[in-house]
Amino acid sequence: MTTKYAALLRGINVGGNKKLPMAELRTLVEGLGHSGVRTHLQSGQAVFAADRGDEESLAVELREAIEKRFGFSVDVIVRDHPYLKAVAEACPFPAAGLEARQLHVTYYSAPVDEARFAEIDQAALLPEEFRLGDRVLYLYVPDGLGRSKLAEQLSRSRLNKGLIATTRNWNTVVKLIELTAEGS
Repeated sequence: MTTKYAALLRGINVGGNKKLPMAELRTLVEGLGHSGVRTHLQSGQAVFAADRGDEESLAVELREAIEKRFGFSVDVIVRDHPYLKAVAEACPFPAAGLEARQLHVTYYSAPVDEARFAEIDQAALLPEEFRLGDRVLYLYVPDGLGRSKLAEQLSRSRLNKGLIATTRNWNTVVKLIELTAEGS
């Protein structure tokens, strides 16, 4: 059975030395035997159909192929369409009434719990807020991510120790659901 997935690459084409042209990423993913490969934006999203593997093995396969082909390591999270859709449906914030720059989802490689973020004084950072979900963190930042004190605290390496974490704005969250839907 073929399943549609989105691969979320962390830190690609957003500064630094990790430049990966999306056309080359598509060719790479196709070379791994996957079909229906598409990319979204320049910041590291690829959508593909696979008839073998699971999220974890596909992420490892892609990470290793990128390192072999491009000479640098990239953290990769792979998620299937039902998961992506469930994340959007479970959003605790009124997504329809917000601008995309105000709402973000951080995808994690493993489950996270409230204890990991206990040092953050959420009340002191209002109106910015976060809520946890299934391997995700929903982040509401009324003035955008670039000005967010909460996002700055959430990105501390000790809070994300042992995890891959990569953040997408709400427009990208919705677009990945569309791109992984059957027949897209």
